Parts: sequence; C-alpha cells; structure tokens
Amino acid sequence: MKVKDVAAYVGGTVVCGSEQLEKDVEYAFASDLMSDVLTIQKDNLVLLTGLANVQTIRTAEMSDISCIVFVRNKKVSPDMIKLGKENGIVMIECPYSMFKTSGMLYSSGLKPIY
Repeated sequence: MKVKDVAAYVGGTVVCGSEQLEKDVEYAFASDLMSDVLTIQKDNLVLLTGLANVQTIRTAEMSDISCIVFVRNKKVSPDMIKLGKENGIVMIECPYSMFKTSGMLYSSGLKPIY
C-alpha cells in the first residue's frame, strides 16, 4: 500500500513528507511506548501513536520508520516537522482513536507485526 493510501483510509492530513506519498508500506504497529517501538525490526512500517513530541520522531529515525500516523487528533509541532523533514519521515494527523485507526488500516490490507 502507498503512504498516500494510508492517509486516505484514516481520513488523515499529511503535515510533513508529502514528497514521499508514493512510498510503499506493508506493516503497521500501534504504540505510545517508544521503548516498544525500538524493539521492532521490520521494513516498510507505519507507526500509529498518540505521543506527539520530538522523541517520537527520534525513535522513528532510529528504527528506520518512514511514516507516522498521529491518532486522537494529536497535532505535530514545528520542531517535529523540522526533524521529520531532515529525516524523510511522513507525518499524518488523524482524528480517530488508535483502536479505530488500527482497525481501518488492518481492514485495508496492512499487516500487523504480531
């Protein structure tokens, strides 16, 4: 699935990384615990989280995650956008809960990690 399709399925707004919307993703992982995110070793992964801070972007960078969906109407800060641009990370703001967003993406064909 393309990143642009992820944004469309979850009714999201792309706030950073629009030049990478044609990138393919295959898996999704949902967590607010960045220590759990650091244990994931998959390529083509979308991270779903409600943790909207710079640490989330740094964690994605270390884990080679190129797309983050911020759930529960969390807003991305200018500092997050700056860091995301530097690291080629697509950031999407989504109005739905993590549970609903996960279900929507699972139904659309993204695979779970576990």
